[in-house]
Amino acid sequence: MARILHDERTYRPHEYGSEEEFEDAVVSHSREIFGPNSVYFDIKKRLENENVLTIPDGYLLDFSFQHSPRLYIIENELVEHDPFRHIGQQLLKFATAYEESRHKLKQALSDEIQADSEKRTFIEERAAEADIRNVDVLLDEVIYGSQAAAIVVIDEITSDLENVLGQLTMGTDVVQLKTYVREDDLIHHVRPFQQDVRSAADDEESIDPEELDTVVVPARREGFEETFLGEDCWYKIGMASSMVEQVEYIAAYRTAPVSSITHYAEVASIEKYQDTGKYILHFKEPAEEIDRIPLPDGHEGIAPQGRQYTTFTRLIEAETLDGVFP
Repeated sequence: MARILHDERTYRPHEYGSEEEFEDAVVSHSREIFGPNSVYFDIKKRLENENVLTIPDGYLLDFSFQHSPRLYIIENELVEHDPFRHIGQQLLKFATAYEESRHKLKQALSDEIQADSEKRTFIEERAAEADIRNVDVLLDEVIYGSQAAAIVVIDEITSDLENVLGQLTMGTDVVQLKTYVREDDLIHHVRPFQQDVRSAADDEESIDPEELDTVVVPARREGFEETFLGEDCWYKIGMASSMVEQVEYIAAYRTAPVSSITHYAEVASIEKYQDTGKYILHFKEPAEEIDRIPLPDGHEGIAPQGRQYTTFTRLIEAETLDGVFP
């Protein structure tokens, strides 16, 4: 069982006594979990129609994409719950009820924003930056102008959970929040929501997340030759649902001894891959070979260990890998 060593102290996995305790941790650390450009709404507003009654754990208004804010339904869960009978059913109910509950949801969010001056100021500023006239128009856009999407926050991601999410048509992202304890001291381990998207905007050479259109994936020789070149696709890619409609190109970073980006392809379609909760990218044409984009000398540490996003312009203009990523 995993441990965390910190300041010469050992932290052991913390078992939550109830879902409410876990949810309190999510609410308390919502900015760290979901990112600084987000607002968490801890309201149990019912989404209902004639046949379905369900109560989401919360809602997230996300401004990671400045001109395309998004609203997510939040489901906070413990892994001990049956993902098929509990998580899957809950998400299915959310999707079913959402269509007929938008007016009530808008009113609930509007009331919460008006009652909380800090939330109101933050959202008004982000709406202005997005050239959206006011909060009312913003809520119309995120509630009526897009399909329902969800985020599951859970203490452990399992293959059963991925299997369930892979069968849902609703865009669903997963965030794993693991907690460790020493006496009464708790520490949390989390990969924040859309961190791979926001990391492109973290320094002075940042890329606007809305400009990201290319995903770079590490590929070993066998998989590269058999799949990237042989089948004109790449699969089992974990992607944020927000990036599915944005990605237009895929590039292969071939691991050692090649240690370079050597090929790219234009993406024809992106679909859920079997029952994995991940995606398969189909190419429009066979991958095209380009001049190698190698690691810069002495910078082996920047080699992609997982998917990374960039722009196609940066990709084709780069001479070394540090020119591909900011």
